[in-house]
Amino acid sequence: MRNRPTRNGVTQSRRAGNRRPRNRPPRNRLAGTGALLRLALRRDRVMMPVWILGVAMLVLSLPGALESVYGTAAERAGLVRTMGTNGSLRALYGPLFGDSVGALTAWRGGVFAGVLAGIMSLVIVVRHTREEEETGRQELLSAAMVGRQAPLTAALLAAFVANAAVALLVTAGLAGRGTGGALALGLAIGATGMLFAGLAGVAAQLTEGARLAKGLAGALLGAAFVLRAAGDAGTRDGSSALTWISPLGWLEHVRAFAAERWWVLGLFAAATAAQVAAAYVLAGRRDLGMSFLPARPGPARGRLGSAGALAWRLQRPGLVGWSLGFLAAGMVFGGMTEGAAELVGDNEKTREIIERMGGQSGITDAFLATMAGMFGMVAALYIVSAVLRLSGEESAQRAEPLLASAVGRLRWAGGHLAVAFGGSALVLLLAGLGLGIGHGRDVGAAAGATLAQLPAVWLIGALAALLHGAAPRFAAAAWAVAGGALVLGWIGPALNLPQAVLDLSPFAHLPKLPGADSLAWAPLLTLTGLAAAFTATGLAALRRRDMLA
Repeated sequence: MRNRPTRNGVTQSRRAGNRRPRNRPPRNRLAGTGALLRLALRRDRVMMPVWILGVAMLVLSLPGALESVYGTAAERAGLVRTMGTNGSLRALYGPLFGDSVGALTAWRGGVFAGVLAGIMSLVIVVRHTREEEETGRQELLSAAMVGRQAPLTAALLAAFVANAAVALLVTAGLAGRGTGGALALGLAIGATGMLFAGLAGVAAQLTEGARLAKGLAGALLGAAFVLRAAGDAGTRDGSSALTWISPLGWLEHVRAFAAERWWVLGLFAAATAAQVAAAYVLAGRRDLGMSFLPARPGPARGRLGSAGALAWRLQRPGLVGWSLGFLAAGMVFGGMTEGAAELVGDNEKTREIIERMGGQSGITDAFLATMAGMFGMVAALYIVSAVLRLSGEESAQRAEPLLASAVGRLRWAGGHLAVAFGGSALVLLLAGLGLGIGHGRDVGAAAGATLAQLPAVWLIGALAALLHGAAPRFAAAAWAVAGGALVLGWIGPALNLPQAVLDLSPFAHLPKLPGADSLAWAPLLTLTGLAAAFTATGLAALRRRDMLA
């Protein structure tokens, strides 16, 4: 090809390839997506199956339990009529659109499965986007032949794989109840997860840290639940505008097993596509490691005088969020107490399940005891996240510079453990106050019922501390312990599991308050002693092992 001279006498080829700068990045912005997806699936080879099975089993465990409780068409029709007049329970579960076992399954587990799918999705997306940038691993990968949009694409594809697996399991497990309804419910749950995956993709571009990205996406998920609850409480058929604003309201309006509305799935597709497109636009307009909402600069002079103060500063935002959430949830569930008694009515099976979870001191006290136990099991998730902040600080290499100073390992770990154990007591106290305020009776008894869950919560937190100190590579197994306790306490009584299986959870050994004839101190002291022993053992192991071992 002929070259032509330029003004300064340098020849120039007409080929566009010769005019491109030699160091320009590859044109294929998706280069390396497959390799990153395989890497993401390999890194999540334990976490992702646990999430998938947990979400699917939440739904698949319900038909048998519901059929044993509402075995006849008359009982199911009575439940539909009761739900039409019980706004407090509609706020929790949503409206009931049919009286078949499949419709009851979608009503009882659809929204909660959608919430769990959303949490799973935002964790996966943030883990493989913003968290990779925060730790510096993405910079190393981007130095190779990796396109600009490849990390975000791989994260979204990983979330799609997880949600597709959930949808497939739910559809296959409920196909015997009706193929169309099973497919509608499975697709609705998977579509909800993908919508929040797209939302997490946007949050990962806006924020500078992974924790803030998860917090922002999680707050929006919580807002979606609140909007749906407010709308469903005010209308019998979920026709409120507040319900239609929330994606969780879309999930229930798919109406699985009750004259399915397939067109609602188009709302999920449109919203997800819009969020994914926004995430790609934002990702293309920022530098690696940067964000559109940068962190505020700190003061010119440091104001943290101890390791405990630093731990409090790091853990404070999470504790405030958990505290407000527990207080609000306590008030909501407290207001539902009388409605729950009305729902039970003369149904002996339902009464048996609630009394098995909360004691046999009357349906109202049993329901309050059940709610106190549920708050305790959820508080176990908080204490595990707070204790494992030690692992996060260590793996991100932020602990090493601190420990290179005059701060010892025990002081460093002790600050985080003090916040974790004290914070769990605070959130349970606020939950009890909320229960008492919402119920309008005996606030002190409700607070005592939730605080009675502390020994079991502390024991799970102590196990997390032990794993971090003795086997840091397996510290994440503490999530399995907390999740197992939650599953046993929530689903175990409904499945009529043997008491020996239920006793594997430390919460099964606690007194059922309020309503117990006398306070059994022996299990409380035993669990507290075990928690102290495990914590001390974990600190001793941390003191002797190599960091990042």
